[in-house]
Parts: sequence; structure tokens; C-alpha cells
Amino acid sequence: QVQLVESGGGLVQAGGSLSLSCAASGRTFNRYAMGWFRQAPGKEREFVSAISWGDFSTLYADSVRGRFSISRDNAKNTVYLQMNSLKPEDTAVYYCAATRGASGASVYVQTSSYEYWGQGTQVSVSS
Repeated sequence: QVQLVESGGGLVQAGGSLSLSCAASGRTFNRYAMGWFRQAPGKEREFVSAISWGDFSTLYADSVRGRFSISRDNAKNTVYLQMNSLKPEDTAVYYCAATRGASGASVYVQTSSYEYWGQGTQVSVSS
């Protein structure tokens, strides 16, 4: 069982930056692939970024590539999402998710691939 707690959301002006953190419980965090998703009002939850547990392979949605950066610190059981050059369309509730990766290089983009989810943190970007 893994419990995930996100933090770092808030209100920022367009062009600004925010850094999200997701703290995970459990002793086997370093065997879990991690992902960030977001959900805006009236829209489906969408993939943002993912990172593998072994070689730290990363993947980004086209809409955030070059602006967002995912990383993890296995010693701290934490995954991060650094968000730069934020746009109003980035406004959403951001969720982190975890799944036992098939291999150390596996990354996942489908919500159905993830076993555990955090409660979410609100990110609001004003124009």
C-alpha cells in the first residue's frame, strides 16, 4: 500500500513558476513508477508527466514539454514537478500517481495504469 500526498499548489500569474511535491509512504517507493496528471473543471483527467523508478526515464505531454520538469528523490520518497512559464490553461487540480513498474525503465501515460493516487493540489494561473 502506498499513500501519496501532494503539496505546493497555489495561485500564480501567467509566466510564473510553481514547484509541486508528492510525498509517498511505504518502503518500496524506489520500485514505483510515478506520474503527474491534472484535471480542469469539466474536463477529463489528463497526463502531464511520468518518471520511471530505475533509470529515471521521463515523459511529458506535448502541452508542457519544455516548461515542466519531473524528478524524484528515492531517498526522500518524493517526486517533484517543477512548472515554469505557467499559462492560464495550466489551471487544474494536479494529482500524483504511483504504480509498480514492469521494469526500471517503464513510464506510463494512462490513468488506468496507476494503482495509487493522491488527493490533488490546486494550481491556478491568472492572466
